Amino acid sequence: MPITTTGPLSYGMQLPIQSQSAIFAEGWEAAATPADLAEIARTADRAGFAYVASCDHVAIPRRLADAMGTVWYDPVATLAFLAGITERVLLMSHVAVVGLRHPLVTAKQYATLDHLCGGRLVLGVGAGHVPEEFRALGADFEGRGGLLDETVDALRAALGPEEYPEFAGERYAFSGLGQLPRPAQGRVPVWVGGSSPAAVRRAAVRGDGWLPQGDPRDRLPAQIARLKELREAAGIEEPIVVGAITEPLYVGDPGWPVGRRTLTGKPQALAESLRAYAAMGVHQIQVRFRSRSRDELTDQMAAFAAEVAPHLDR
Repeated sequence: MPITTTGPLSYGMQLPIQSQSAIFAEGWEAAATPADLAEIARTADRAGFAYVASCDHVAIPRRLADAMGTVWYDPVATLAFLAGITERVLLMSHVAVVGLRHPLVTAKQYATLDHLCGGRLVLGVGAGHVPEEFRALGADFEGRGGLLDETVDALRAALGPEEYPEFAGERYAFSGLGQLPRPAQGRVPVWVGGSSPAAVRRAAVRGDGWLPQGDPRDRLPAQIARLKELREAAGIEEPIVVGAITEPLYVGDPGWPVGRRTLTGKPQALAESLRAYAAMGVHQIQVRFRSRSRDELTDQMAAFAAEVAPHLDR
């Protein structure tokens, strides 16, 4: 089901296992298997989640390994695997560091993925933050903002319906080069991640959606107002899908320490709290559940879909 700016509040999730930063990974994920990842994606598909998402890092330097970990599945391979075992859930890169690769390479990968999954792709993009990663791949870290701007423009051309896309920029130019298959949905939506002033500006003028990174509730209204102001100033009339990452969640009484920031309690109370995002102008929320095992996570996902989600649009 497409995520719109007019329907009820949608909900999706960043998949566990495929990225295991110490900031958010649960202990059980270290020993998890592809079968666990598959079952979580199937649960999301059955339970009505709007999307599942996969991150992107190519290589993590030793100085960051303790905090970030080195488990980062490739998003194209991961989403392609999940495309074959799901039917309706959207498949999102959140986010692909597209400045690390030539846009025609990225377009070939993601157009093929969209073709194979029947038009369920959302391409989330971000600037990246690891200088060693950029240097190892011959990409410009210091100029990554401008690099991302141009790459997004090139991708919007290359991920449309044309067999022979055309683009001319400062870093990249292509024409007369055919790429098939084309995306099944005609044009792949591009959602821009990040909460810096540059990222908000990029989302406003180049994105079909905005994926804020960690904005607390009290900061979101001003960010959304700025996003809309910049989009209007650019003369863009098409609506933009606004997202938010919620606090960690646990449906019911956890009976174990889930952290003081975690929202817990009865389904209607959780729904009331989450409806505040819709009141701010958010269209989709990315949820994350505290869990001690795969089964506890899938139980939480099912409980959220059955008991919390029906109250999100009231």
